[in-house]
Amino acid sequence: MLPPEDRLVGAQLNRYIKDKLYWVLHAPRQTGKTTFLQSWMRKINSGDDAIACYVSVENCRNISDADRSMPALCASIQAYANRFNIPVPKITDHTTLNLLNNILGNWAELVAPKPLVILFDEVDVLIDETMLSFLSQLRAGFASRGVGKFPVSIVLVGMRDLKDYITASKGGVAPNPGSPFNIKADSAVLSNFQKEDIAHLFDQRTAENGQQITQEALDYVFEQSNGQPWIVNNLFMRATLRILDQESTETVTLAHVVEARQQMIMARETHLDALAVRLKEPGIRQVIEPIITGEMKFNLAESDGFRLCLDLGLVTIERGTPIIANPIYREVIARQLTYGPQLALPEPGWPWAKSDGTLDMDRLLKEFQKFWRRHSDVWESQSEYSEAFPHLLLMAFLQRVLNGGGNIERECAAGRGRMDLLIAYNGGSHIIEIKLVHAYDTPQIVREEGLEQIRWYRDKFSPGTPAYLLIFDRRPEAKLKTWDERIRWEHDDEITVLSL
Repeated sequence: MLPPEDRLVGAQLNRYIKDKLYWVLHAPRQTGKTTFLQSWMRKINSGDDAIACYVSVENCRNISDADRSMPALCASIQAYANRFNIPVPKITDHTTLNLLNNILGNWAELVAPKPLVILFDEVDVLIDETMLSFLSQLRAGFASRGVGKFPVSIVLVGMRDLKDYITASKGGVAPNPGSPFNIKADSAVLSNFQKEDIAHLFDQRTAENGQQITQEALDYVFEQSNGQPWIVNNLFMRATLRILDQESTETVTLAHVVEARQQMIMARETHLDALAVRLKEPGIRQVIEPIITGEMKFNLAESDGFRLCLDLGLVTIERGTPIIANPIYREVIARQLTYGPQLALPEPGWPWAKSDGTLDMDRLLKEFQKFWRRHSDVWESQSEYSEAFPHLLLMAFLQRVLNGGGNIERECAAGRGRMDLLIAYNGGSHIIEIKLVHAYDTPQIVREEGLEQIRWYRDKFSPGTPAYLLIFDRRPEAKLKTWDERIRWEHDDEITVLSL
């Protein structure tokens, strides 16, 4: 385990107690927030300068009524104090509007002459009246903070920055300067692992039993995770404890980590599943969909959904462009959004592999054109992701045919104007690029742009790889044409162009 405090960005731990500051820490789930808080608590309590206590408010999840939540929160404070062998405060004023303020004041008095530091975790579970009452009571005590009076320093920890929760609790109205908890000194985050962090993490395994890992495998872990701590730890755990035996000292190779990645995705781990199920939320859909299609949205970064996607760790910004945070999340999102269509697709009743066992991509895509012609209108009317429907149906079709026997790598980002797919099967590879024709485009402009892009992508990957450009005409006037006019199969030198 690496010390999470080494990844703190925007925090000044040495100041918070000395200068009596309140602050906020936010980061996606499973990034080390709780580990950091409890580690910092133990470090503070090992000295003589202060008393600190970690308190989770998880037991107040989704309770909007402050008359119910405040007693539960105070009970949690008492339980955690008891768990960590810290003097347990009493409640002397049971008025809901003063309950939290009262117990924290009594607690500060109980531990004097040492100052009291409180580390509140899972604050994001508080909603509506509960959140506002919680913050208002902390703010009321802030002015009198000090030894024996009120906690000198408090940190509030959750997935999102505090202003987002205040906004949600006020029915979408943004906080003004007089809003509760306008007293925070800092809003800090926990960063992902860097490449060297991942190497240091595996060094701990090497120190335990001498097991080594190749540089190629380490690079792949970073590439697939972008340093997301839960993914990194899960890949290492699967490679060393499941694919290899727990007692094995065999060197971990790229092949082991690739298998670990596949296992993790197929297992629908809770962390990945929890992210995937949020894709139905309208705010998140409005962000993920243009990233899949590659379209530009003028106000994308200004939306609450975009900030939520950043806070969840679903999306990041790379070279000024919003993208899915890492390749594993890309895969999980694609599988989640294509799972229903994939199950609805019939098992292929036509040969899609050549006599040598390689993929017959021409036959596969001709069958897809037939399927699109027969079913796309009805299926699209039932899709929540209508703008990305062509991309999702094609990926579902490919996944259904390959049925775990191949691999699909996806590249997409808002503003790219395309999605690129790299299909690997039985030693062979194919490239597919998906482009859309909108009302502001012409088919010829999109075709010329797509040909230039797919040639660049193919040459970057491997010159000579079979490449297919699929162009979906989404203009209203296109639907007035007959299917025979809309469906075409053409060649532009070495590139196969499909119009749909």
